[in-house]
Amino acid sequence: MSETPGSAVVEIKSRGTVTIDTAHCKGCDLCIPACPPRVLTMSTAVNHMGYRYPELHAGCTGCGACLYVCPDFVFEVYRFEQPVITTVTPGSAR
Repeated sequence: MSETPGSAVVEIKSRGTVTIDTAHCKGCDLCIPACPPRVLTMSTAVNHMGYRYPELHAGCTGCGACLYVCPDFVFEVYRFEQPVITTVTPGSAR
C-alpha cells in the first residue's frame, strides 16, 4: 500500500483476491483475524440463515489464509498473473 504525498488517495497493489459465498457463511468470524492484510470485516447485514458474513475490502493479496480457516468453505481464492493497482480514498478501504 502506498500513499501519494499531499493527496487523499491510496494506491493498493493486489496480487490476488477472493470470492465469498455469503449465503452459506455461518458467521464464525475465524477469517477476520486470520487475514494478514486485514481486509475482511463482518457485515452488519445477515444472510438468509440469519448470520452475519465477511465483507472484502480493497487490498486482498490472495494469500488464502481465510480459505484455510473457514469451516464452511465459503472462500474461493484467485491469483492475478500481474499485480492489479487499485486507487481508493482513505476511510473507504475498510
